[in-house]
Amino acid sequence: MQPIMDTDLWLAHKRRAVIDPVDGADFLMRRSAEDLADRLGAVERSFGKAAALFCQTPAAVDVLAASGKAAEIVRVEADAAFLGGAAGLIAPLETVPFAPESLDLAVSLLSLQAMNDIPGMLVQIRRALRPDGLFLGAFAGAGTLGELRESLLAAETELYGGASPRVIPFTDVRDAGALLQRAGFALPVADVETVTVRYANLFSLMADLRATGETSALADRSRRPGTRSLFARAAQIYAERFSDPDGRIRASFSIVWMSGWAPDASQQKPLKPGSAKVSLKTILENP
Repeated sequence: MQPIMDTDLWLAHKRRAVIDPVDGADFLMRRSAEDLADRLGAVERSFGKAAALFCQTPAAVDVLAASGKAAEIVRVEADAAFLGGAAGLIAPLETVPFAPESLDLAVSLLSLQAMNDIPGMLVQIRRALRPDGLFLGAFAGAGTLGELRESLLAAETELYGGASPRVIPFTDVRDAGALLQRAGFALPVADVETVTVRYANLFSLMADLRATGETSALADRSRRPGTRSLFARAAQIYAERFSDPDGRIRASFSIVWMSGWAPDASQQKPLKPGSAKVSLKTILENP
């Protein structure tokens, strides 16, 4: 399979962001961690062993610990720099370093979008879960940075008569649900929340992306550096198409959430077709 992402480059960008942090640049991770807390709080059960997979910061582990719902928490990262001296396992990205049926809960925040084999990663997570174990994951999905993509494409086409991909492709929420089913999860659910962030201009947005380690890591990216004229024209187009009355521009981040359970005999199952005791017609005729 031809890789879409240069994962080594993505990790290099992330390491740089960790080594030289910018205050407030982790706003999406903090937002995702808050959502994780809400979703975990809605689950009325406790878990034995939990794993936070490639979350890049302590945010997910902090949420798991604060919930009091996990007896044991293991953090897994692709580079020791992300651990910052804290305890955890180092494993290659896109691997789940646990034996089959050894976890009760697995969470992943904002890393699946950087993986080349999301279906394979989900299969590994499902296999590592004990029966009735839960997976909760969030990643940047379709619609993320759509304004930036359109502006760069328009500017490069106008200036050079063609364009190279500069923003990674993102998975749609509908595809996310299908991927969970394909990986063998029971009771799969996928939903999306779009966060709109306002910036002074395109250059402020790009500075934030650099600070979070989310600049382009496409394997098939153009090796020709973007010129000053390209980004200047893209900034003009962005302002023309996606600015508010006060002149600030909008940037969309669509966070797709996935949840699924490792199959277990105790789980609810849909009724077989034709097994209903009352017809829909009867219900509608007798409100």
